[in-house]
Amino acid sequence: MKKEIYKQELYALQVELVKFQKEVIAKNLKICVIFEGRDAAGKDGMIKRFIEHLSPRDARVVALGKPSDVDKKSWYFQRYVPELPIGGEMVFFNRSWYNRAGVEKVMNFCTQKEYDSFMKEVGNFEHLLVNAEIIFIKYYLDISKEEQKKRLQERKKDPLKQWKLSPIDEQAQKHWKAYSNARDEMFNKTSFIFAPWYVVHSDDKKAARINTLKHFLSQVDYKDKNKECLRFDHNVVCLFDESCYTKGLIYK
Repeated sequence: MKKEIYKQELYALQVELVKFQKEVIAKNLKICVIFEGRDAAGKDGMIKRFIEHLSPRDARVVALGKPSDVDKKSWYFQRYVPELPIGGEMVFFNRSWYNRAGVEKVMNFCTQKEYDSFMKEVGNFEHLLVNAEIIFIKYYLDISKEEQKKRLQERKKDPLKQWKLSPIDEQAQKHWKAYSNARDEMFNKTSFIFAPWYVVHSDDKKAARINTLKHFLSQVDYKDKNKECLRFDHNVVCLFDESCYTKGLIYK
């Protein structure tokens, strides 16, 4: 996507986000958006464009660290519950409880029993969120193996991105196939009718950001909504189903 077109569209969409936040605050709506995806898929940059011009008092990012000893003794979802939105608030999860379905499974940070328990419970947990009138949307950012390798190498060279490097990143390419299998199982078991997965093809960061913003805004209602600027590319953002593979939106 060309830089000038990107800037123009981003500005227009961020104006729409501000309009939506006014509605959220006025009507005490509860918004929860989770961003999952492969390492270096662009979650940080995506979330930054969402919150850049929102009121920080009414919008926040949740990016939890490694579970503590207390967390490990608690119900798995327990440490996420306090982070859920209250009325008038928008919360963006930079990774979420789906760590158990991805990195924890692949890197053997959880047992098979813990994984199976998560898969049985997550549907009920998310059903509770939806029943509590939380507007709940799940995005998974996927990139090609070649693009991931390029971005991980760039992180090593860029002093401003050193904080993004982790031992887990070093394993991303090595365990590519295992992550693919875990992702596919997650999609098949947790893309619920009431809380489906939306896949974002993010090799092109700018196109991914613009189309995810458009998609998100097209899913919600608010005053003075400019529907004309919310037509997103279904080849960049799509509801998960088998066609996502045939379209090349999901990499094996």
